[in-house]
Amino acid sequence: MADVFSFWKITTLALADSVNPCELAVLAMILVEILIKNPDKKRRVLFAGLAFSAAVFIGYLVYGLIIIQLFVSLAEFLRTYASYIYKSLAVIAMILGALHIKDFFLYRKGSFATEMPLFMRPKVKKIISEITSPRGAFLIGFIVTLFLLPCTIGPYIVASGLLAELGTLGALPWLLYYNLIFVLPMLIITLIVYFGLAKVDEVEGWKNKNIRRLHLVAGILIFLVGLAILAGWL
Repeated sequence: MADVFSFWKITTLALADSVNPCELAVLAMILVEILIKNPDKKRRVLFAGLAFSAAVFIGYLVYGLIIIQLFVSLAEFLRTYASYIYKSLAVIAMILGALHIKDFFLYRKGSFATEMPLFMRPKVKKIISEITSPRGAFLIGFIVTLFLLPCTIGPYIVASGLLAELGTLGALPWLLYYNLIFVLPMLIITLIVYFGLAKVDEVEGWKNKNIRRLHLVAGILIFLVGLAILAGWL
């Protein structure tokens, strides 16, 4: 039964994280850059999107292992105050959810804890402008993950904290599962562009048009997970 509860907690947090406008915006910028430099080579767009998604997957897996190892190193403290830590993670999730929901009603670019800070965006664009190949997309993907952390790390910290009791090895399959869901929208968008079902600017336009709704969906999912944990439903 515990595995069932863990499945729903991790799945919901990962889904909320995966619809974060941050990662979708960065992927769109990368695909646009590749298309501009390789207008007649759509396969490069496919490989660049896959490479970037792989880099984000691996990068976030490493971050997750580091976070869990930090929790594991504090095992004695966590055992003593387990119920307080668990409830604190629930409250953090509810606060993050509330911040996303707030963005649906009062949206501001670069909102705290829900989007990439504005001062980072020119740096990210400059880094992405140097991409000329799928290999570059992969290498730069690792660098870009650091810029994505401010707007995506919240749900991941909550998930890692919940998984810490399993230990590093025990939590690894869950982290792999979480990150697969996290990069799934990137993979879908890459395939949509490659097969000509939509252009990159159409995808970006859809994201901009629905950015408030994306925040609302992410916010509701994260808030409900926190509420369920706090109420003892999960």
